Amino acid sequence: MPTRNTGTTTTEAEVATDVVALRRNVAAGAIGVFVHWFDWAAYAYLAGTVATVFFPAEDSTTGLLAVFGVFAVSFGVRPIGAMVFGPLGDRIGRKRTLSLVIFMMSGATLTIGLLPGYATIGVAAPVLLLVLRLIQGFAAGGEFGSAASFLAESAPRRRRGFGVSWLEVGSLLGFLAGSFVFLLLSSGLDDSQLTSWGWRIPFLIAAPLGVIGFIIRNKIEDTPEYRALEANDTVPRSPVRELLRTEKRQLLQAAGLMTAMHVPFYIVLTYLVTYETDHLGQSSDNAALLSTAISLLGLLFVPLFGLLSDRVGRKPVFVGATVALLVLAVPAFLLMRTGLVGTWVAGLVLGVILAAILGTYAVWSAEIFPTRTRQSGLSIAYNITAALFAGTVPYLMTVLISATSSTLLPGFYLMVFAVGGLVAALSLRETAGSAMLRPEDVPDPAPEDVPVPAAEHS
Repeated sequence: MPTRNTGTTTTEAEVATDVVALRRNVAAGAIGVFVHWFDWAAYAYLAGTVATVFFPAEDSTTGLLAVFGVFAVSFGVRPIGAMVFGPLGDRIGRKRTLSLVIFMMSGATLTIGLLPGYATIGVAAPVLLLVLRLIQGFAAGGEFGSAASFLAESAPRRRRGFGVSWLEVGSLLGFLAGSFVFLLLSSGLDDSQLTSWGWRIPFLIAAPLGVIGFIIRNKIEDTPEYRALEANDTVPRSPVRELLRTEKRQLLQAAGLMTAMHVPFYIVLTYLVTYETDHLGQSSDNAALLSTAISLLGLLFVPLFGLLSDRVGRKPVFVGATVALLVLAVPAFLLMRTGLVGTWVAGLVLGVILAAILGTYAVWSAEIFPTRTRQSGLSIAYNITAALFAGTVPYLMTVLISATSSTLLPGFYLMVFAVGGLVAALSLRETAGSAMLRPEDVPDPAPEDVPVPAAEHS
């Protein structure tokens, strides 16, 4: 009987195979969040133009408010998508929901780019815009849970943090790409060109990106863990019911980790632009440049922190980041008062702290759920906390600063959620290097012909 060659050549071949597989799986997992954040940035930056195109011209302020209202409603529908696609992925597999959500998101985005304006079809234009944004929000509710489950279950055990961290690299790249396309359009086109046809370009660009993502996702295999559930006939029939019956503690812990990500993300990368112009008297160009610099910093540091969490553990990295946020949040906003240099130093420091949180929260959240309910738990925790705490950041900061006249409010707000994340982190055990397939996933001894999930190999 032939024996297996355990020499150096085989080891190098296995490592090379792991690297290729990791790259392919990262591309499949991250491209959906890239498309989502590209669309998000494009819609946000083009809000004024979209208001002109889709709403009556008599009152531009009302039109702008309506555009942001459509944006908020699409954000609010995400938990519904999470309740559908989360358990669906636990029942039919990560691959199928990954393909379905990117098809829906990119299809709706393309249709927005082709949609006639108010001048052409009247009130049907804003109604159709609302319907399409609802479809996008519904599909987006399934993106994070599908992608995070897929990446966590597909990545090699010793590089799982690094692999899953690329999910957030995809979101930062999408945000930057959407911002860059808007910059090119606003600098290369006049207002009439931007209003008549230029605004459509970002939405049309998203279509081929979505097609590429759909093809990539359609060609991948489902995760070894999910295939093990199928092989042992232990795929759950009611994942949400099982989650709420046996994993309530884990659901709350994941929600704590995620709120400690959502609030800093939206304050540092989105609200800070408004804060600098409205409360620090700085130019919008400088505010946008700092936001870009923080995002670029994240592209470097997020995977490094993910890699660090593979070496030293999720807990030291995440706890260190939330303690740093708790201690430095208010001093950072005090430093911003000193001028432009202080604003940049404070913004970059907050950006590094955010990168540490982004590099660890998703993989740690994925590791605390069993395979049977992983996608349901991730989807529900992520999207409910996003709807409650992320989408409300700009509105709450505006109201609270107006009511208190204190420009330090964002710092104190960050402290509150740093404490929440810290409490959740301290209540969790270390999970780096742990098996993703648990005894409760496959309660009966697996037959000899059922393969050990590849992701469980070191």
